Amino acid sequence: YGMGVKVSMQGDVYSYGILLLEMFTRKRPTNDMFLNGLSLHNYAVKALPNQVMGIIDPLVLLEEDSNDISKTVEQSNTRSTLEECLVSAITLGVTCSAEAPTERMIMSDVVSELLRIKKQYQDYSSSISDSKIAFTKPDRWP
Repeated sequence: YGMGVKVSMQGDVYSYGILLLEMFTRKRPTNDMFLNGLSLHNYAVKALPNQVMGIIDPLVLLEEDSNDISKTVEQSNTRSTLEECLVSAITLGVTCSAEAPTERMIMSDVVSELLRIKKQYQDYSSSISDSKIAFTKPDRWP
């Protein structure tokens, strides 16, 4: 629950933000790379907005074609829209996992933002005529 020990709605928002960051980066807050003041939250903050693609788990970016050969989304000419969706998702994770509970979003606003990102992604994916982006589940998490 972040910096506090009391169960609260802001603590739930914090946990949700960390979960979002974990899902998109495939890094846990307990990862050995997070030493000397670096945290999953700070790692994501430093990547926003221009370096987000560098912290996204490559498995999130896999796309499958009809021959079942994997390609990365980098080959797509509409990559910038996907990148905008990912920047929005990481920004949401960062905002939810702010250290101070008063700086976190309220859950109803989180849901509204998720719906906006979902619509943006759906519009993006429907604009791709010859391929389909698949968010894949890795065989196993580290």
